This record gives sequence, structure tokens and C-alpha cells, in this order.
Amino acid sequence: MGIGFVLLLWAIVGSILAGIGAAVFSGAASFFTRGVKEGRRRLITVAGIFPFLCLGWGASVFIFQAVVNEGLFNRDSGIGDSWHAALPNGYQILMIDVTDQGMVYNPKTQPGSGVGERNDAIAGVRTIQVAGQYVLGGADSKSFDHFGQETNAVDGYFLLDTQAGKHVTFTTFEALRSKASELNITVDLQPIYSVYSKYRFSWFDVFAGLLFVVPPLAGMVLLIVWIIRLRRSQHMSLQAQKT
Repeated sequence: MGIGFVLLLWAIVGSILAGIGAAVFSGAASFFTRGVKEGRRRLITVAGIFPFLCLGWGASVFIFQAVVNEGLFNRDSGIGDSWHAALPNGYQILMIDVTDQGMVYNPKTQPGSGVGERNDAIAGVRTIQVAGQYVLGGADSKSFDHFGQETNAVDGYFLLDTQAGKHVTFTTFEALRSKASELNITVDLQPIYSVYSKYRFSWFDVFAGLLFVVPPLAGMVLLIVWIIRLRRSQHMSLQAQKT
């Protein structure tokens, strides 16, 4: 599913939810301020607009985090049919359409906008481990045949030296472990999506999440406070009339 279609779908769903929210919020504001004369109409209007303001705010935060993640951290925006994250050694993990296998590559040596298999780029990677300048893993040479299938098929292993830009292949896990032990590396291969998640998400995503949630929640609190103040002012006005 392309990112354009996903954004369009989100815009439609968001607009529908904002419309429902507008009806609920304005209705609640009207209900809880029955009998209030001064300031009631303005409150109801703001309550009706508030969900659409939240929608616009959410869209702005999403665009902000997407620009920062893609442009600064070399990570995906969080939607679409591809996932990629930068590894600490300058290489990248890339998965397209599925998250059980992908590619490890050096973005600086890839020609053009596409990603192809080279001596410093390995496709069909299912398990992976980052150990300093080295990337170890297990790959499926028939990944295209197994595409979309629930399988953990691995028929070969590799050890990639990111500084030299070259990799060595092994037919067995024991051969990989033997070579890794020469480099003082303890082999601990993890599913590619687990390693991707480790490097994809950081403090910035927590910050973006808080930025997405906190202002709308603060707005809701202010609306509630506004309602309470109007009710209180109405109550005080009635008390004054009685006395």
C-alpha cells in the first residue's frame, strides 16, 4: 500500500472522526451549559471546531516527525509499504511489503534511487546482528519464492565487514560462529524486524508522540475548565438574584 493512498485514507477517516467529535463536543458543551446566557454560544462554537483543530495539529506533527526521521535520522516516516532504519555503522536495513526479510546495504555506494545486491549489500536477510563494524546474519536465497509466506527459511549465513565493504558467506551456522569467534564476536542473531525496531525508534519518537497527544489533552482540559466557569458564573448570578 503506497504512502499516498495511506495518507488519503487517513485524511478521510480523520475528517469523519473529526466531524463526529465536533457533534459530540458541541453537544456536550450545549448540554452542560444549559441556562447559561453569557459566553455559551462562543463555547459551543469552539467545542465544535476543536476536533478539526486536533486533526490539523496531528497532521502537522506527523509531517514534522516524517521530515526529521527521513531527512535527519535516515529512517522511515512510520507509514507506507517500506521500512528502513540506519545502523550505527552507516549501513541501512530495508524491508519492503513484508517485515520477515529484507536487505542490508550501504546507501552511499548504491547507484541511483534503487537498492541492488552488491558485495556490500545483501538481500533476503532474515536474521541479523550488528557487532561494531561487522554485520552478521542469516539469509534466504529463495526469498522471492517465499515472499509473503510465514517461514523462517535460512539457507546461508554471512559476515559483512562494513569498513571494507565486503562480505563472506557460509553454508552453516557453525562456520559463521567459528569465523565470528576469531573476531571475538559472540553470535546472537535476531529477526530482522527486531533489529530494525531497535534502531528505528528513539527518544525523538517519544517526543513526537508526546507532542501529538499533550496539546489536544490540554485543549480538552481547558474546555472542561471553561464549562465549569460558565456554570459557576451562572450559579453565582442566580444566587445574587435570590438575595
